Amino acid sequence: MQNSFLAAALLLSLSAVPVDGWGQLAPSPDAPPVSNAPAAPPEDQSVATFKIQVNLVDLYFTVKDKSGNLVPHLTQNDCSVLEDKAPQTLKHFVAETNQALTLGILLDTSGSQERVLPLEQEAGSRFLNQVLRQKDEAFLVSFDVNIDLLQDYTNSPRLLAHAMDKAEINTAGGNGAAGVPGIGGGPVPVHGTPKGTLLYDAIYMASNQKMNQEAGRKAMIILTDGDDQGSSHKIGDAIAAAQRNNVIVYVILIADTGFYGGFNMGYSGYSAAKRISDETGGRLINVGNNGNKLEAAFEQIQEELRTQYVASYTPTNTKQDGTFRHIAVECGDGTKVQVRKGYFAPSPDSGN
Repeated sequence: MQNSFLAAALLLSLSAVPVDGWGQLAPSPDAPPVSNAPAAPPEDQSVATFKIQVNLVDLYFTVKDKSGNLVPHLTQNDCSVLEDKAPQTLKHFVAETNQALTLGILLDTSGSQERVLPLEQEAGSRFLNQVLRQKDEAFLVSFDVNIDLLQDYTNSPRLLAHAMDKAEINTAGGNGAAGVPGIGGGPVPVHGTPKGTLLYDAIYMASNQKMNQEAGRKAMIILTDGDDQGSSHKIGDAIAAAQRNNVIVYVILIADTGFYGGFNMGYSGYSAAKRISDETGGRLINVGNNGNKLEAAFEQIQEELRTQYVASYTPTNTKQDGTFRHIAVECGDGTKVQVRKGYFAPSPDSGN
């Protein structure tokens, strides 16, 4: 039986503090233990504050040529970084192929996906079996009228595949207390509001309550038709959550065209999905309801994740004002760089 995010929180941590009214996700089994040590003395706290102020920005990106082919073997001298149009000095630049990878798979199980869900399950399981290595980890979430954590962090493709096979279409029909938190209708009541596909909420929660625990390379792969209905958070909130946690979002746009009358009515998911992926440094791949295209999409994502560059710099703008800083990466004429559009500077009262 699927455990909702709220249920997982209540069972695993009765003392968990809710975020914006949402139940917390279960912590990673590999997360460091909670310290019971006494608070640091004032002089140590001052040192910690100073370290936070040294804000190192990490950028994970891929570079392609005019034909869309990945460009390997670039060096620091080949690329430049601008923050709000001001040149930045790179402190670190390397092609990343072996660094541990954290993946979040978000599976749309709303009513519109009923006829394509088996394709997603089969191709998704195969992808995870191919991409996950010993030091990698992934989790699986389904979203519809609920947001359910089907499998917490693991490096076992078998466990992930088993969880994916158990995913079911859910429209809340026949669930008894649909829409009532804790009784099968999800963690947030939506009385008076249409509720069907909590896409933005799923991105927001996965970014803030799962991906925030991890460092290094982080990517979210969302299989959806891109439509959102009933989320408490707006698309901008979802994008900002991914950006704050340095999460690259890939959207595989898979839709049953018959459900939408051949896209002639009711379908509006493309533009939203493209915005989410573009602004986080990922990519939108439109596969329709074609199983072969879905397989190819997973292969492309796998290749990109294994052919990334990482560049780090300390911003010339040292203000801790919480503002959004726009980023541009250039790696020579004729190339296109796939990178997040920016990041949020730390703010004095956030501790970030």
